Amino acid sequence: MFMKKLMILGASILQVPAIEKAKSMGLKVIAADMNPDAVGFKIPDVVKEVISTIDTPAILEAAKRHQIDGVMTLASDMPMQSVAVVSREMGLVGISEDTALKATNKAFMRDALKEAGVPVPLYFRVKGKEAFLKAVEEVRNGGYKCIVKPADNSGSRGVDLLKDDTDINTAYEYTIQYSRGGEIVVEEFMEGPEVSVETLAVNGDINVIQITDKVTTGAPYFVEMGHSQPSLLSESTRKRIAEVAIAANKAIGIKNGPSHTEIKVTQSGPKIVELGARLGGDCITTHLVPLSTGVNMVEASIRIAIGERPDLKLKWNKGAAIRYLRTDTGTIKKITGIENAEKVPGVKQVSIVHGIGEQIGEIKSSVDRAGFVIAQSEDATKAIAVAEEAIRAIDIVVAEEM
Repeated sequence: MFMKKLMILGASILQVPAIEKAKSMGLKVIAADMNPDAVGFKIPDVVKEVISTIDTPAILEAAKRHQIDGVMTLASDMPMQSVAVVSREMGLVGISEDTALKATNKAFMRDALKEAGVPVPLYFRVKGKEAFLKAVEEVRNGGYKCIVKPADNSGSRGVDLLKDDTDINTAYEYTIQYSRGGEIVVEEFMEGPEVSVETLAVNGDINVIQITDKVTTGAPYFVEMGHSQPSLLSESTRKRIAEVAIAANKAIGIKNGPSHTEIKVTQSGPKIVELGARLGGDCITTHLVPLSTGVNMVEASIRIAIGERPDLKLKWNKGAAIRYLRTDTGTIKKITGIENAEKVPGVKQVSIVHGIGEQIGEIKSSVDRAGFVIAQSEDATKAIAVAEEAIRAIDIVVAEEM
């Protein structure tokens, strides 16, 4: 019997749901990751390719050698260019290289959205400190707070909100270290609730599966500390959010596959924060969407990648939430209350990411969070309450560094 082959770029914990789902669908999985000890490689029968996911020529060579039928990545921006090249060279369903660039580089993304008339904040693309300082001044002269981001990174790395007393030289040095190409986006800081829109495109038809409310650490780093579904915003606001997300997907050329669009609801309406041509991370699409809608976005993305029709029908309308643990900084000495958290009715998962003996610092990016709780209930408000009750049950004792 012919077995279709799916190449998954990445074999970290982020990609495990895709690897496991593809295997359960009867597909042969070829996983690529530069880490020979990646957790995904330990899954039985996975074909292991120890290659960097951004080494596009090596990825393409492996894809041709295995004669794959589809290629994808789950919740990472890094491999998108490789996905695009393999799709083009092998005639597979996927995104174009132009779309991959616009979906992973905030500067090109902003330009494409602005040109298409999709609402975006006031922004400037800059290289070098002199241009950076001038752009910051321009944004402030417009009467806005100013936020700066590396053009080509993700996971809140290098993002900084400039306060009135912020040392701008220090802010530049902080952000530029995270910019691979040396370009920074300086833009208006948008005030208002933040959501993400989880979509799946099939032959140019953009399907909004769910809208997710977001909680962050706030200034200056805005690391995500919680998500819940469905959004608690008004029906008219949700409708406008969906329209903006669909327009953004079309503007950067997504015709097939998933996207995760982050939007701020400002006084002048929804505006795009950024858009990824991939499934959302932070367990949003792997866990929350199935819990709230019954739609398996991982399976749907796999089916799209191998040229099959996905099932996008909503099975139910429930609430789902994830909340992340906050801790003091230092060395983790003791963790208690996990069993109590797991016993809270509605809790679906409790995960500790940083264990005893590990250093825990200030939360500046998503990798700094100690752990999380996932919950399901009949609506979003109740799911949030369940997750927060479980979080309160967990106690992480940290010894401050001397």
